[in-house]
Amino acid sequence: MTTDKIKFGTDGWRAIIALDFTVYNVARVAKGQADWLNSKFENPTVVVGHDCRFAGQLFAETVTKVLCDNGVKVLLSKGFISTPMISLGVLHLKAQQGVVITASHNPPSYNGYKLKGAHGGPSSPKDIAAVEAMIPEEVSVPSQSLAFFEEKGMLQYVNLEDMYVDYLKEKFDFDALSKSPFKLAYDAMFGAGQNVIRRLLPNAVLLHCEDNPGFHGQAPEPLDKNLQELSKTIAFTPELKIGLATDGDADRIGLYDEDGKFVDAHNIILLLIHYLHKYKGMTGKVAIAFSVTDRVKKLCEHYGLPVEVTAIGFKYISEIMVNEDVLVGGEESGGIAIKGHIPERDGIFDGLVLYEFMTKSGKTLKELCEEVYAIVGHFVYERNDLTIPNDKKLAIIQEAESGGYTHFGKYQFSNVETIDGVKYHLNNGGWMMLRASGTEPVLRIYAEGNSKEETLDILEAVKEEIL
Repeated sequence: MTTDKIKFGTDGWRAIIALDFTVYNVARVAKGQADWLNSKFENPTVVVGHDCRFAGQLFAETVTKVLCDNGVKVLLSKGFISTPMISLGVLHLKAQQGVVITASHNPPSYNGYKLKGAHGGPSSPKDIAAVEAMIPEEVSVPSQSLAFFEEKGMLQYVNLEDMYVDYLKEKFDFDALSKSPFKLAYDAMFGAGQNVIRRLLPNAVLLHCEDNPGFHGQAPEPLDKNLQELSKTIAFTPELKIGLATDGDADRIGLYDEDGKFVDAHNIILLLIHYLHKYKGMTGKVAIAFSVTDRVKKLCEHYGLPVEVTAIGFKYISEIMVNEDVLVGGEESGGIAIKGHIPERDGIFDGLVLYEFMTKSGKTLKELCEEVYAIVGHFVYERNDLTIPNDKKLAIIQEAESGGYTHFGKYQFSNVETIDGVKYHLNNGGWMMLRASGTEPVLRIYAEGNSKEETLDILEAVKEEIL
């Protein structure tokens, strides 16, 4: 059997279930991973788990069988787990690598394969490329049962959720948080974080904390358009003062203030820098992806903190966090890591840090945002994801990279950057950016203006120019 080449994108390999994401192709990836591990380590160990998506257990068990059959010991999580649970497990259990079967925020029809490193975060781009290069065209899928490998001592079951919850109990004062004057609502989006808040904050209002592999037909991405039930719940429930949402594998975050207004990742990154540095006296570099607001640079200049901008993909930020002293590392998409935790995105951990900030300061999320705006100024960010054929998507990016666009309606620009995608710094003080998704037939248009009306107008002007 000859099959297509499997490629890892911005954050793992993702494909449509039963079309390309099949047991056979998952086994091919696992064989490539096993061969790479055996070339690098003696008697390697891998932590394996899956999130709430359809057939996650089947695919995780396939990975387990292939790894065990090729001499790699597997520590397998029973039941669904989040991506941060896998990363923490790899670090605490001293494994060489981790695998989580997840397509993160992608639509329900997708599943995926993420690789995690021994440091407790995404495997490095170099290691991911090495595994990808070793994926064979053909593979033999083991017929033995999991019990067979368990009897041989190649498979051991672990409870990663308990490990993660116990870890959080060491990091936060849940007695104080449970008595916070700011009641919290949590929307798991039917994802893998659904048990954690239930266990740690029993007074929280829970939404979509049920096991539903189809996510009710909704891509589990914590964007305002996908979280309107959470927004309305807060807006119409006076005692609720903060809304926390996480994506399908609980590594991305979305927030709502007491008015039910969405607080995006740009603001969350700014709030975390503000809290950790000004209130807690912590220092370090701030590492941000190319699509993050330039207001982060302004805040860091105010506080005297260095900033590094990376290509999009948390693996680049994680690599910096492993090698340098990093205070906050974050992406526009809601993937954020902070000092004092693992070098991994973790929506629940980040949400708890900001809930702690509110509780200790006695200020609402809205009031804390105003503290940040007093330094960097008010701004409004929006993103438009256009579903278009891949050839059209790539043609638009090629046109942008070649300098084909000279303006977008009435919006002129003075500077263009091409670290990852094409970012235009507009003369009105805002910016917009074009970038092709690496996993879907989607073109992303990012924009920041001085008001919501202006930002939406920028997006519309760009859309009219490129289509």
